[in-house]
Amino acid sequence: MLKVLVIVALLGLAIYLVVRTVQGRGVVQPRRPQSRPPARPVAPDDDPDFLRDLDRKRKHPDDPDGV
Repeated sequence: MLKVLVIVALLGLAIYLVVRTVQGRGVVQPRRPQSRPPARPVAPDDDPDFLRDLDRKRKHPDDPDGV
């Protein structure tokens, strides 16, 4: 009788570990699509308006409007 209980306990432990491993990998639970924020400039050198304005200021340093 004790052998049967040990076998059942080991079988239950094995099944538990397999289920936990599969859940940890995200195989059982379907992944939800992640929404991304719209693309935007991250740094000033990625922003075309900033670069355009910087170029205008460099070409016309005395003109406050940059035109």
